[in-house]
Amino acid sequence: MPIDTDVSPASRTGLAVGVGLPTRLAASRPDLIVAWARRADDGPFSSVAVTDRVVMDALEPLAVLALAAGITRRIGLVSSVVIAPTRETTLLARQAATIDTLSGGRLTLGLGVGARADDYTATGTDFHRRGRSFDDQLAALRAVWRGGSSADGPGVIGPVPLRAGGPELLIGGYVDAVARRIVAWGDGFMAPGGGDPVAMATLWERVRSGWAASARAGVPRFVGGSYFALGPSAEDAARAYVTDAYGHDPMLAERRLRGVPTTPEQLRALLDRCATMGMDEVILRPCSADLDQLERLAQAT
Repeated sequence: MPIDTDVSPASRTGLAVGVGLPTRLAASRPDLIVAWARRADDGPFSSVAVTDRVVMDALEPLAVLALAAGITRRIGLVSSVVIAPTRETTLLARQAATIDTLSGGRLTLGLGVGARADDYTATGTDFHRRGRSFDDQLAALRAVWRGGSSADGPGVIGPVPLRAGGPELLIGGYVDAVARRIVAWGDGFMAPGGGDPVAMATLWERVRSGWAASARAGVPRFVGGSYFALGPSAEDAARAYVTDAYGHDPMLAERRLRGVPTTPEQLRALLDRCATMGMDEVILRPCSADLDQLERLAQAT
């Protein structure tokens, strides 16, 4: 999301701010993950979040959320997002239900299909039919969570999540099929970050109108995301992180970099814009694993 500090301040009442855990930056320093999660749990953040890639030197996201469930008491646990079609469905259902149970119902499971073919090659799954696979998975996940058994009925598959029907399920992506999937199986829209704001807003409106047309109870949730870096070396940290993550596509890397707030003013403008778009929560993912980033973020928000 491009940074524009020339905006009218919007009321951010009701906009929750979560923070990403540095699962790639701290892959060789597990003590940092523990420190980040505990500090985030102290406040003022609403959740800790993890991302997913297979072909990357990074900690596995659901394992990290299981760790966070055990060392935190208040904060939400969010996957933003797990690449569902690269995983076996029944195991994914059990992992999510287990984290939900162990955490006292604090899990928000964000799922998507991803955009990198190498993640599918590495897991022996079909990149070209990932959308169809995802549709099948969403139906199967709900079936397991509702009754504790698979569609074939071989027996109970547990644990049964604390929340009826399964943990909160948000569906991410920027294609039209996302709105259909949310209305059919999800609890809301997850925009992990980097998408075009106009396209994102259009998709969100489709989610809302589809939800109303299907007469679903309640309202869908809207969770967005962005990278961030603060402090004296913020711009260098942002460039290093984004270049490493998106170096395979220099033009994409440059677009992502333009959206990274590196000053408190840019960060607050981003939050104002997210509130104006109707987001319920925004996840801010760090470009540096230094613990002082949490302190700076808390002060800036």
